[in-house]
Amino acid sequence: MIPRVSARCRDKSFFWLINPGLILPIGEWVLHTACLQAKAWQLSGLPAINMAVNVSPKQLHSPTFDQTITRVLLQSELDARFLDLEVTEGAVMQDPDNIAITLNRLKDVGIRISMDDFGTGYSSLSYLKRFPFDNLKIDKAFINDIPLDEGDVTLVLTIIAMAHNFKLKVVAEGVETQAQVDFLARNGCDEIQGYFCSRPLPASEVEQLLKKTN
Repeated sequence: MIPRVSARCRDKSFFWLINPGLILPIGEWVLHTACLQAKAWQLSGLPAINMAVNVSPKQLHSPTFDQTITRVLLQSELDARFLDLEVTEGAVMQDPDNIAITLNRLKDVGIRISMDDFGTGYSSLSYLKRFPFDNLKIDKAFINDIPLDEGDVTLVLTIIAMAHNFKLKVVAEGVETQAQVDFLARNGCDEIQGYFCSRPLPASEVEQLLKKTN
């Protein structure tokens, strides 16, 4: 399994707080910086990682978004298969026909697509078949109280089974305890993300972590 490193703002509401006119250039800067860093780690001999980047709704709905991604990959010389774009349910629901076209174009060049924060929106389950997702990320709200809360346990087990039926990998967000890890591993969750693994780190400390696992 290729390790996953997420390039993200500490607060996902960041994109909504800044000047709307800056969202696209800042989003491109984040993508460019993340891809350059992933490539630099590869060139230094560190293990290959999937660089996961959150995409704002405005980026996703830009008619030139796929061109921006192509340009960033060319400039950074990062192979597309090492880039993972994370999109939310709400973003894809706003214009599903055009979003499906955009995501399929990105998928065709090898980029991986993840549905982020699954369970917090109002999307139809048919969207899991309609869009070319590779990963489904279970929102932290459903992870917090497992394995003690029976309702959350039922929801998480259902999501894992459903995602696997669609041939999607499952990533649990917000994992913090050994009990959560044991439950998720026992029930087929593919990857975990959260403070149990590591708190957010600057690139220099991520590099040291990758060296330890090499």
